[in-house]
Amino acid sequence: MEAILKDPAGAVIGLDFDGTLSPIVPDPATAVIHPKAPAVLAELGAHVLAVAIVTGRPPATALELGPGLADVPGLVVLGHYGFERWEDGRISAPPPPPGVPRAEAELQLLLGSLGLQGVTIEDKGRAVAVHTRRSADPEGALATLREPLARLAGKHGLVVEPGRMVLELRPPGMDKGHALSLFLAERAARSVMFVGDDLGDLAAFDAVRASGLPGVTVCSGSAEVTALAERADIVVDGPDGVVALLEEFTSAFSRS
Repeated sequence: MEAILKDPAGAVIGLDFDGTLSPIVPDPATAVIHPKAPAVLAELGAHVLAVAIVTGRPPATALELGPGLADVPGLVVLGHYGFERWEDGRISAPPPPPGVPRAEAELQLLLGSLGLQGVTIEDKGRAVAVHTRRSADPEGALATLREPLARLAGKHGLVVEPGRMVLELRPPGMDKGHALSLFLAERAARSVMFVGDDLGDLAAFDAVRASGLPGVTVCSGSAEVTALAERADIVVDGPDGVVALLEEFTSAFSRS
C-alpha cells in the first residue's frame, strides 16, 4: 500500500468485474457496474501507471455493462481471463477455440438428462458458463454438475473454472494470474494492487505475490466465497467497499 501511495505513477491497479466492480445478480446479463465506479476509476487512471480490468467476461460485455469505462484514462480490459484485450477502443484476440461451441451444443442435453431445473447457460463466445443461482437448490445443482461438466470439458479440450454458483468451460493456457503477470512485465510496473471476489481471482492473488513487487491483494467480501478473504491483505464489503477504498486512494493522490 505504501509503495502505491508514494509512487502512483509506477502502480498497476487490477480489478475483477463481477462481484468487485458490479454486484452479483441472478441473471448475469442484467449486471451493471457500481454507479460511482467509472468516475472513481477515471480519477485513479489519471494518477497511476495503468488500470486493468481482468475478467472472465468478454471485454465488449464488460464495457457494455460498465458505461463510462471506455473513458477511463489508460484503461485496459483483459477479458476471457486474458485471451482477449481491449485497449484504446480496439479488441485483439486469437481465433476462438472450436471446443467451446461443441461443448455448448451438448450442454442442454446434459442438463436435461440430469433433471436440473432453473440452471442457465451463458454463451460467452470464448467460453460457456453454467449458472445454478436461479435453481431451487443452487449448491446441490453445482455439486451434481461438477463431474459431468469436467468430463464434457475434457472431451472438448477445455477446463472448468469454478465460481460463485457457476461452472465455466473455457480453453486452457490462460488464467487471471498469467494475464496479470504478463501485463505487469509489459508495463514495467513498480507496484501492484489486485481486487477480486471469486475463486478465479486466487491466481491473480498468487501473481501479485510472485511478482516480487510491493503488492496489495484486496477481497470484495461475500458470504458465498471465503477463500479470498483468507488470503487477502484487505477485505472490504462488496462493490461498495471496493469503490470506497478506491476513493481513499484518489483522495490521497490528490493531496500529494
